Formats: sequence, structure tokens, C-alpha cells
Amino acid sequence: MHKQTADKGANVASHSKQQAAESVPVDPPAAIHRLRVLTVNTHKGFTALNRRFILPELREAVRSTSADLVFLQEVVGEHDRHSSRFNDWPQTSQYEFLADSMWSDFAYGRNAVYPNGHHGNALLSKYPIREYRNLDVSITGPERRGLLHCVLDVPGHTEVHAICVHLSLLESHRQLQLQLLCQLLESLPDDAPVIIAGDFNDWQLQGNAALARRHYLHEAFERHHGRPAKTYPARFPLLRLDRVYLRNANSHQPRILGSKPWTHLSDHLPLAVEVHL
Repeated sequence: MHKQTADKGANVASHSKQQAAESVPVDPPAAIHRLRVLTVNTHKGFTALNRRFILPELREAVRSTSADLVFLQEVVGEHDRHSSRFNDWPQTSQYEFLADSMWSDFAYGRNAVYPNGHHGNALLSKYPIREYRNLDVSITGPERRGLLHCVLDVPGHTEVHAICVHLSLLESHRQLQLQLLCQLLESLPDDAPVIIAGDFNDWQLQGNAALARRHYLHEAFERHHGRPAKTYPARFPLLRLDRVYLRNANSHQPRILGSKPWTHLSDHLPLAVEVHL
């Protein structure tokens, strides 16, 4: 049930656009104490009900946030049929297209595989991704889910952990997946900053209550507004599905991006949080 991906070439992908510098003395970079975090379920680059392909518009909206870290769910790594059907389908993977020249590093965890391609979670980062792994937390049935765990090199910090989450639609599966997330948290250094963000599908808030009792986590919107944010469906949000949890870090100015163009760029609304390390 809990399987760590060993074959990185098949199931996870990472890239750094940063080139090795010459061996010359340089001053260490100034410590970073604030990170702008964005999480968004991209709905594979389509509007709600798959009526229109809008990934280019989504890229411009994501770029406008100037986020340091972008947590992506349901992002397509490859799709042969769509690439031939849509003229503006990118030549690269969707996460590379979204990263463009703004995020130097990215990592991808392939979760769902089908005849025409695959999709999963991804992290875009302005800071080097030192390590990454995709944890398969699928339980049974057709739903394939994963936790993409990245270790970041942020100046002034030994390591910062970022975990991109997309959990099951079924409560019983979610509870098991949350146990696996807790096991991952228990394996991390007690004093390291941890940012967990993504689509928890936890509309009954049972998972939120379980996480709040453990591991010294706090959910950004719950701390500032009393409850997690309503993010689904994007046009008329009723359900509190998307979250940003922090450990050894503080949340500031959590925002639901609920105005145009965001309301038509996915079936989920994105969340933005300033994280102080």
C-alpha cells in the first residue's frame, strides 16, 4: 500500500535549469525568511466540465502571483491524443510549460497512467530541489494517488520540505492515505520547516481534524479565518477541499484567488499563502 518510487525515470521527473558556477569565492546568499506559496488543481489544463483547453491562460495567471513555490495537482505529463487535437497543446509536459523561465526547478510525480499518457502532482520552485520522491498512496480501484515529497535548498535553512498532496474521493481511502502522510512526517527532522499543500478532497473535514491533533501542524486558513477555505466548485465554492499545512513555519495573508480569471481556469480555486520560516 505504501510504495516509494525507486524508478525515478519512470515515475518521477525533476529538473534544474541552474548551471554549475565556476569555482570562485562568492558571498553566501542572504537568508530567505519568506516564501510565497500557491497551490492549484490544474484540472489537466481544462475548464470545468472539460469544455475548453486553457493552459496558456492558466500559465499567465500563475506567473502573475510571483509565487516562489507552486504546488500542482492533476497536471499532465504526457497525452498523445490531446497533443494532436489541440493546436496550443505545449510541446513539453504541462509542468515544464508552466515553469517556463520563471521557476528554475521542478519535480513531477506520475500517479495516473492510461493508454494516451499520464498525470500527477508537480512542484515548481525558485530554489534548488535537492531531493525528490513520489510516494504511491493508492489504495484499491482505479484512483491513483501520490505524495510528491521534495527537499529544497533555501538560503539560511538546512532543508525545507515541500509535500504536494492529492488524496482520494473516498473517505476510507483518505484516512489510510493520511496515515501514510503522517508516517512521512514522522520520518522528517523535528525542526525542519514543512509545507504541505494540495487537494485533500476532505469535504467532511475529518482529515483536517486528524492532522490538527498530530505533528504540530496548522492549516493556514483555519488559523486565520477559523475554517479551511472553500475552493470547490470554482464558480460557486461550497466545499473546503484544498489546504496549506505548515510545521515549523508561520502563515501570513492566506488568500483564496476567487475572482477572474481564476474562476474559469479550473474546477478548483487556488490558494495563496505567505510562509515565514
